[in-house]
Amino acid sequence: MSKVVLITGGSSGIGKSIGAFLTQKGFVVYGTSRNPENYKESLFPILELDVKNEKTIKDTVATIIEKEGKLDVVINNAGAGITGPIEEIPEAEIKNNFETNFFGPIKVIKAVLPQMRKQHSGLIINITSIAGYMGLPYRGVYSASKGALELITEAFRMELKDFNIKMTNVAPGDFATNIAAGRYHAPLLKDSPYHKPYGDTLALMNAHVDHGSNPDMMAEAVFKVIETSNPKVHYKVGAFMQKFSIVLKRILPDKMYEKLLMNHYKL
Repeated sequence: MSKVVLITGGSSGIGKSIGAFLTQKGFVVYGTSRNPENYKESLFPILELDVKNEKTIKDTVATIIEKEGKLDVVINNAGAGITGPIEEIPEAEIKNNFETNFFGPIKVIKAVLPQMRKQHSGLIINITSIAGYMGLPYRGVYSASKGALELITEAFRMELKDFNIKMTNVAPGDFATNIAAGRYHAPLLKDSPYHKPYGDTLALMNAHVDHGSNPDMMAEAVFKVIETSNPKVHYKVGAFMQKFSIVLKRILPDKMYEKLLMNHYKL
């Protein structure tokens, strides 16, 4: 029987690419969006789900289980970007980012675990970010929310081992998607002490996304993870230097690595 897959945030970007790829491979795929009516031409069904709204999560999971009788793979892909000097980002926006990038996936995981435990099988893939391995200037909140998801996955894996439920992280680097258009930008204030360095860094970040890798690379990587009987704890997908930056952080003294980052961002 074909595996049944749920992808949060499956209407665009990486989620859409993963969904299309898995559909072509014969999987039964359900994507989600807060506004599914805008995606009636999708290659796979798009259901209503807001990761900040527990009721929409439970309703969508119940709908899939009622229709398919099982749920084999859940891909926590829905996420939000955020940029700005930490001092100037409103606390409400910081909390909102964590609600989407950290608490949202946890809500989804809690909603699907009873069914996976009943099946004595299941795979949960959390889409994190290479940015979650390091504190990046003017992306500190994003790095922190994705880093938190990386760490909690490590704990979850050990807690779920007795139930034959697998969990892993797939951390993308920069991909050519619309994430830059959808993220929260702290205003670039003319009288801010961060005006020039934040403005320069913002331009550099947007250029990285515009010239990022094809999201189909992520789709292929996720497919390989699904086909793996015993997934690793962490996967990184992206340009060589982006993945290598994690290795450098592991082996270089902290201040030397910090200097490399500051040179990269011209700070």
